[in-house]
Amino acid sequence: MGRMLNAMPWIAIVDDDPSVLKALGRLLKVHALEARTFTSAQEFLAALPEELPECLIVDLQMPEMTGLDLQYHLTRTGIKIPTIVITAHNENDARDRCESAGVSAFLLKPVRDTVLIAAIEKARRENPTT
Repeated sequence: MGRMLNAMPWIAIVDDDPSVLKALGRLLKVHALEARTFTSAQEFLAALPEELPECLIVDLQMPEMTGLDLQYHLTRTGIKIPTIVITAHNENDARDRCESAGVSAFLLKPVRDTVLIAAIEKARRENPTT
């Protein structure tokens, strides 16, 4: 999984809500970050190219495969991507489970732009491949 030198670093956003994908995609663009959006964990996994995203922003509550399920799957398969979990549901156990799964940040929706950008910058610094 060598990183191609000419490839732009990119950030994956996985959320089953198209309006969230659009808003986050726009926010990242404003901050000169390349975003690619996916409507499900399965779609993200199917599209996972040789080159991994620098950071993954994932919704906790998604049908079929949750953001946490995706994190577990990536960890099990040895794929290390700093992950930011976003959720509209503030459950303490969800935060604990996400943190013990090694996510970079756990943020509540609606996420403030400045908070998300700071979390992305932190995640990018944690990325072993950059």
